Amino acid sequence: MKRTYKIAGKEYTQGPDIDLDKEIVLDSRGQRITEARAQEWAEYAMEYVRRGRPSLTGASKHSPQISFRVPEELARRAGERAEKLGKTVSQISREALERYLEAG
Repeated sequence: MKRTYKIAGKEYTQGPDIDLDKEIVLDSRGQRITEARAQEWAEYAMEYVRRGRPSLTGASKHSPQISFRVPEELARRAGERAEKLGKTVSQISREALERYLEAG
């Protein structure tokens, strides 16, 4: 069964499974991809995915998450300001909340 995925604006089609030890498949550098190599990549990817973002609370601790909705214009302005500062909207939002709470 073929499936199509969109990742970062590009479209990819998943084809049928193949035996990489029988079929010759090369990576972008011309090196052969074997079942063992594909397995290593998969394990690395899963380890990376499990890690997630670094904790803001401290090593090995879960950082609580706050989410809220904003008007389109505020979201646009926040995105523009974050880009101008070289930060994410989450970073400037945390900074703004910290300042607000300190002003008490």
